[in-house]
Amino acid sequence: MQPSTNAHRQVGREWKVLTVVSLAVFMSSLDLFIVNIALPAIRRGFPGAGVGGLSWVLNAYAIVFAALLVPAGALADRFGRRRAFIGGLIVFALGSLLCGAAPSAQALVAARVIQAIGAAFLIPTSLALLLPEFEPQRRPTAIGIWAAVGGVAAAAGPPLGGLLVSASWRLVFLVNLPVALATLLLTVRIVRESRDTSARIPDLWGAGVLTLSIGALALGLVQAPDWGWLDARTLACLLGAALGGALFVARCARHPTPVVDLALLRIRSFALANAAMLLFGAAFAAMLLSNVLFLTGVWHESALVAGFSLAPGPLMAATFAVPTGRLAARLGQRRVAATGCLLFALSGLWWLWRVGATPHYATEMLPGLLLGGAGVGLTLASLSSAAVASLAPARFATGSGVLNMCRQIGAVLGVAVLVAINDSAHGVNLLANFQDQRRFLVIAALLGGACAAAMGAVRIVQPASQPHPGATPAPAPAELASR
Repeated sequence: MQPSTNAHRQVGREWKVLTVVSLAVFMSSLDLFIVNIALPAIRRGFPGAGVGGLSWVLNAYAIVFAALLVPAGALADRFGRRRAFIGGLIVFALGSLLCGAAPSAQALVAARVIQAIGAAFLIPTSLALLLPEFEPQRRPTAIGIWAAVGGVAAAAGPPLGGLLVSASWRLVFLVNLPVALATLLLTVRIVRESRDTSARIPDLWGAGVLTLSIGALALGLVQAPDWGWLDARTLACLLGAALGGALFVARCARHPTPVVDLALLRIRSFALANAAMLLFGAAFAAMLLSNVLFLTGVWHESALVAGFSLAPGPLMAATFAVPTGRLAARLGQRRVAATGCLLFALSGLWWLWRVGATPHYATEMLPGLLLGGAGVGLTLASLSSAAVASLAPARFATGSGVLNMCRQIGAVLGVAVLVAINDSAHGVNLLANFQDQRRFLVIAALLGGACAAAMGAVRIVQPASQPHPGATPAPAPAELASR
């Protein structure tokens, strides 16, 4: 009877840990969708701030988040994943408080940077604390649920954001505080510590180079319509981004603990899953901001109406993310991810074909939201599964960090390109402007689908033995099998 009792306790423990880490995912995902819906209200709260300037409320967060994800994962491996998770919660809550009290747009952007530092520790550690609790064959299901929680938060984000913005845009940040407190208390009670004592201090200088490179690229794209594409400032930003990118790759090749382990990129499924995530992330971020600006700017809906109007898309994403783990295990991650990207691209094509300046929500906007939401649910969960499935448990934090880094870099590029398209129109033809934005998201999604289709079969790494979930994981093997 004792083995059965222990097994029962272990199964119960798996779901408790999943609940705790999912709260952190819920909070960070909720923040993303609420901030998008709040941008028009933030713009009114800070007169003189344009779309390009306020895009840094999104991009400053995404840039810092992207650059710190992998170093944060490596630091968590070395000093303790539970400790890093708790620290991330505290920093994220502090950033949220400062966002809610920001006296200017510049202060808000600075507070978003603090939020991003906390989130950079939350996301990779959440998955690293979760996956060792599950048997290898059950991990795709756990990842599907983990991703679905983000989808539920995304579904709640627009209507909740609309309700909060009706009172004050500052509440969209302050709402994080009770969630962070509840997650902190449960983490202390339930989650066990784990670490990799062989892990080295990550390349923080490399993270800095990556931050400056992505920032320079985003700045060049956002400001190019005002400065001019051949202006010396635009060219300096783009050249600086290219040189910084080259320096970053060189550091990754030489540093003992690089931001991106280039050896991981020799695993075909891992490399192409990350490429697909970057492209899909650009399409997804562009869609989020574009739809908010369209509903409030062209159809002249309030933030509350816009929030409830957008909710069916992320709700569909949550619905489709739940069975994606089992579906990917049966059909293969590449087929599921490629199908998801195709559905997302079809949503953009639908809007290009049907949506006009006169509001017809049920027949024009809603079908595209449902198609796109299904695509998001299929794509994000299956790419996450494909990226980490072929890695040893000791590399989960690093691998998931690289994947989320690519998603955030894609988000920065998507927002920057969307702002460049928006500012290039100069208000001449708003509907044509949004049509151009939708063409961009269709192209990016199709390119992401092509990368997903090229991944090939993903082979799950079976560890030689199953250690106790709370034990220190063994160091990662020096050599990774190529795909």
